[in-house]
Amino acid sequence: MNTAPLDIDVDPKAYLAHHESLDESAADALLDEREREVRARVRDVVAHEVAPRAAEADRTHAFVHDSYQALASAGLAGLIFPKHLGGTGDTNVAYAAAMEEITAGCAATSLVYMTQMHAAYPILIAGTGALAERYIPGLLAGTAYGALGITEPGAGSDVASLRSVATPTDDGYSLSGSKTFITTGDKAGVIICFATVDRSLGRKGVTAFVLNGQWAGLERGRPLSKLGMHGSSTAELFFDGVRIPADHRLGEEGGGWQVVMNSVIKSRISAAAQGVGLARAAYGRALRVLTRIHGAKLPDEAAFALATLRGKVLQGRLLLLSVAREVDRSSSPNAGQIGIMKQTCTDLGFDAAREATRVLGPYGDLTELGVERCLRDAKVTQIYDGTNEVQRLLIARDTARKAGER
Repeated sequence: MNTAPLDIDVDPKAYLAHHESLDESAADALLDEREREVRARVRDVVAHEVAPRAAEADRTHAFVHDSYQALASAGLAGLIFPKHLGGTGDTNVAYAAAMEEITAGCAATSLVYMTQMHAAYPILIAGTGALAERYIPGLLAGTAYGALGITEPGAGSDVASLRSVATPTDDGYSLSGSKTFITTGDKAGVIICFATVDRSLGRKGVTAFVLNGQWAGLERGRPLSKLGMHGSSTAELFFDGVRIPADHRLGEEGGGWQVVMNSVIKSRISAAAQGVGLARAAYGRALRVLTRIHGAKLPDEAAFALATLRGKVLQGRLLLLSVAREVDRSSSPNAGQIGIMKQTCTDLGFDAAREATRVLGPYGDLTELGVERCLRDAKVTQIYDGTNEVQRLLIARDTARKAGER
């Protein structure tokens, strides 16, 4: 078999035809007309501007600037934000569908895309109108990159144990400490940083701030070398007496924990959509390669494996869209359902990529075919935005609560 890169990577018409063939009517029924329109627009940009660059970005570790800018230029980077800030006011369902499409074409681009949203969203929900107007339009337009500074050495999913300290001053705060594994941290001009004003207070001391990436006292480590998501950078951040004006605090002092809790709903939709997109990409690529080798009539073992994968991808998509719809409809969506969505869909992405690699036999290891890239990219989705072990803990707590109510 010719092992040159799949033509769907470089031929937009082939890409569109291939991914349209993977659509399922049962999932399409969960989208309204506007949401299908958003998905179609995103898929078209991905076919022409994102997917053709994906393999090269993975090989060279080049930041996917042009891919993100293509989405931003098309007005697709602010789907859940109001129009007066440069968004389009769309639903979380539209956002989930868009994230799945971007991930299927280039997971690294989807990581940059969602990080822009994750940086802008805390400003929207907890910042003043002036802060929102100052920072959000640039993030959505792609003129500035954003980062979310939560994770620290020894304080990943446990936000209450943060050791970075924001000491109150006469005119604001002085921030000292460090962050690690920060997506786009080396490039961010806007950083949402969570720190404590008093370590003895636990979660009650956690406070959120907006930082300008040019402020004195902020230093950045070199980008970290990673298993996957090579086109998205990850770095350490160091704060040495960074002066933060009082008006750059998000919400009340000590209110950062609630900002995190309100924000993770969106970030877990993002990660879940990545899981579904990676599963779909791995399944679709395996199907295309095996069809090249065997023709339309596949050997039973391969056909059965792909049939199972198709069903699992559909199940993941239905779960993703259903929970995203619940988030649109409810002011307090169930934490257990959010956890089930994130854990199930990101596990799906990794498991589907692993199975696609297996069923391809010796071809599964070829970088040219892109299935092994899906496997590498999928792993981190099980870790960030609340590890899947944390999600299982949240699900178990919610199950116990429901059992107690009964």
